Amino acid sequence: MDVAAFSEDNFEVKEWINKTFRSTEAQENRDAFVSSLVMKLQLYVQQVNSALEDTSQQVLQSLPRIMRDTEVLQQEAMLLREKMQLVKSEIAKVEQDTGQSIATLEHIDQIKTELQSAKQALHEADNWTVLAADLEEVFESGDIESIARKLTSMQQSLQILASVPDYEDRKLQLEGLKNRLEAMASPLLVQAFTTGSVDESRMFVRIFSAMDRLPQLLKYYHKCQKGVLVKQWRGIVELEQDEGLTDWMAKLYDSLLSNWHDQVKWGAQVFSGVSPIGTLLELYADTLGSLEPSLNVCIDAALKQHADQLFYLIRLKELTKGFATNLQVAVESTAQGRAVSQEAMLPLAEAVFFPFIPYVSKYALLEQAVLSRQLAALECRKEELVDTVQGLGQSIPRAMLHVSEAGRRCLRFTEGCGYSGLLYAVKVFLGSYLDQYRVTLRRLQQSKRQQEDWGLFQMCLTLLQTVGELLGRVKQLEAELAHSILDSSRKLQQERNPFTRYKCLLLSPAGRKEFESFVATVQEGEEMLLLEPMEALRKLCRDVHLATYQVIFAPISAQLELVQLAPAWSKQPLPVAPDLPDFSFVPQEYITQIGQYLMTLPQHLEPFLLRDNPSLSLALRECADAEGGLADWLLGDVARGTCHTYCDSILGICELSPGACKQLATDIDYLGNVLEDLGMSLTEHLQQLVTLLRLSPEEYQAKSSGCSPRLVAAVRQMRNITSS
Repeated sequence: MDVAAFSEDNFEVKEWINKTFRSTEAQENRDAFVSSLVMKLQLYVQQVNSALEDTSQQVLQSLPRIMRDTEVLQQEAMLLREKMQLVKSEIAKVEQDTGQSIATLEHIDQIKTELQSAKQALHEADNWTVLAADLEEVFESGDIESIARKLTSMQQSLQILASVPDYEDRKLQLEGLKNRLEAMASPLLVQAFTTGSVDESRMFVRIFSAMDRLPQLLKYYHKCQKGVLVKQWRGIVELEQDEGLTDWMAKLYDSLLSNWHDQVKWGAQVFSGVSPIGTLLELYADTLGSLEPSLNVCIDAALKQHADQLFYLIRLKELTKGFATNLQVAVESTAQGRAVSQEAMLPLAEAVFFPFIPYVSKYALLEQAVLSRQLAALECRKEELVDTVQGLGQSIPRAMLHVSEAGRRCLRFTEGCGYSGLLYAVKVFLGSYLDQYRVTLRRLQQSKRQQEDWGLFQMCLTLLQTVGELLGRVKQLEAELAHSILDSSRKLQQERNPFTRYKCLLLSPAGRKEFESFVATVQEGEEMLLLEPMEALRKLCRDVHLATYQVIFAPISAQLELVQLAPAWSKQPLPVAPDLPDFSFVPQEYITQIGQYLMTLPQHLEPFLLRDNPSLSLALRECADAEGGLADWLLGDVARGTCHTYCDSILGICELSPGACKQLATDIDYLGNVLEDLGMSLTEHLQQLVTLLRLSPEEYQAKSSGCSPRLVAAVRQMRNITSS
C-alpha cells in the first residue's frame, strides 16, 4: 500500500478512499478488499506508534548530555567576555600613553608639508622670474609654440603662487601676455580655419586649450565660418542673376546642409572631446541672421515681380520647411542618439523661419488679394436676367471651393497661425460675393410689373432658393472653420519639436498674443465666426422674400385698387334690387380675377415642390416662422396679404346701398370659397365684414356686438345706419 499521500499538506480522505476503490481488486470483491485494507491500516498505525515510542526514548536519553553541553558553552562565553573587557582596557591605556606622541608627530608632519610648499613656491617664483625674463626674446623669435609653452609654464607657476602678495599683478601680466600671443596668432589662426587645415587647427586648439582660452578659439572659428558662409550667399546672389530667388534659396540651403556635415567631420578631427553641435547651432543661427543681402530684402524684391504673391510665398516657405526638416535630421544624426537641448535648437529654428514673420502678419491682405481675383472670375452678371439668376446658383460650389482652398493655403503658409487673417479675407470675399446677389435683386425689383409675370416669379423663387443654399453652405463653413481652428490650436500648443513650434517661429510676440486671444474667443463660442456674412445673408433672404412677395402680389394689388371703383357702389351704381336673394348675385370681375390668379399659384410653385427643397425652406425660415409645407406657407402668405389689403380697400368705400352690401358680401364669399379650395380661410375681419354687411338695419345694433368696434363703426357709416 502507498501511504505517501498521508503526508501531503492537501490530503483529502474522501478523495483517497475513492481513488483506492477504483482498483480492479476492489471492484471484484468489495467486502474482502475493505477488510484487507482496514487490516493494513491498523498494522501501519501500530508501526507508527512503535516508531514514536522509540524516538521519544532516544530523546529522553540524550537530554542530560544536551544540558551539560549548554552549561559548558555558557561558561566559555563568560570567559570570552572577561577577556574582551581586559583587551579594551589595555587599548585605552595605550591610547592615553601615546596620544601626546602622535600629536607631536602630526605637528612635525605639518611643518614638513609647509616647508615643502614654501620650497616649491620659491622654486616657482624663481621659475616665473626666469620665464618672464626669457619671454621677450621668445616673442621676438615669433615661434608661437615656444611662446605658448612658456606661457603655460608661467600659468602653472602662478597656480602655486596663489597666496603671494603680488598674485593679482602677476595674473594681469600673464593675461596681457596671452592677449599678445593671441593677437600674434590670430592671422594664422584665421587662415587655418578658413582653409580648413587640420594640422594647423589642431596646433592652435592645443595651444588655446593649454592657456584656458578654448572659448576664444571657438569664437574665431565661429567668425571664420560665418564669413565663409555669408560669402557663399553673396556669390550666389551676384553671380546667378538670371536665376530666381527660389533657386538662390535652394542653393543656399544645400550649401548649408553640406557644410554642416563637412564641419562635423572636420570638428571631430580638430576639436577632440568637444561636441560640435552647440557651436554649429549658434553659427548657423547667426549666419542666417547676417546674410547680406538679407532674405527679406530679396523676398520683397521678388514679390514685386509676381502677381500671385501668396502662392510665391508658399513656395518659398515650403522650401524653407523642407530645409528645416533636413537640418533637424542632420542635428540628430550628429548627436548620435544623445539628447540635444531643445532650447539650444530653438534659436536656429527661429532664424530659419524669421524671414516669413512679416508676411504671415500680412496674410489677411495677401489672401484677400487672391480671393478678389477668384471672385472676379465668378462674375455672374449676364445680359439676360434669367441667365444671371441661374449663374448665381451655379457659382456657389465654385465660391465655396475657393474658400476651402483658402483654408488649405492658410495651413500651408501659416501652419494654422493665420486663421484670424483667413476669417477676415473670407468675410470680405463673401461680402463682395453677396453684392452680386444684391445687384441681381435690384434688377428683379426694377423688372416688376402690375400684371402677371410668372417668369419673374420663378426667378424670384430661384434666387430665394439660391440664397438659402448659400446660407446653408456658410453655416457649414463656419462649423468647419471652428473645428479647424481648435484642432490646429491644440496641435500648436502640444508641439515640442523646436523646428515645428510654429507659434513661436512664424508669429511676433504681439502676433502670439493676438492669436491666443482669438483662439480663446473661438473656444468660448459666444460669437459667430462669420457673423457679418451671416447677418447679410439673413437680410438678403428677407429682401428676396419681400421682392418675391411683391411680384406675386402685384396682380392682386392691381385688382384690389379697383375695389372702391367697382360698378356696384360707384357714384352711378348699376340698378340692383336689394330684395333679390343672395344666389342672384354673382362675383364682380375684380374678385374673379383675383380668384383665378390665386388658383394658378400652385401650378407655378410645382417646380419647387417636386422634390425636397431644404435650401428654399431654410431661406423661408430666416424670413419668418414657416410652418407646414413650402407651398402652404407661400400660399398662406399671399392669402393673408390679400385678405388684409382687401379689408383695407373695403373700408375705403364711402357708401353702400342695400344691394351693394349683398354684392360685396358675395364678392367676399367668393374669395372665401377660393381660399377654401386652396386649403385656407378668410381672415376674421373679412368674416366679420360679411356678417355686418348682411345684417338688417334693425338688428345691426344687437347682432354686431361680437365684431370689431372699428369694423362695426365703418360699416354703419357706409350703410348710413343710425346709431342708437
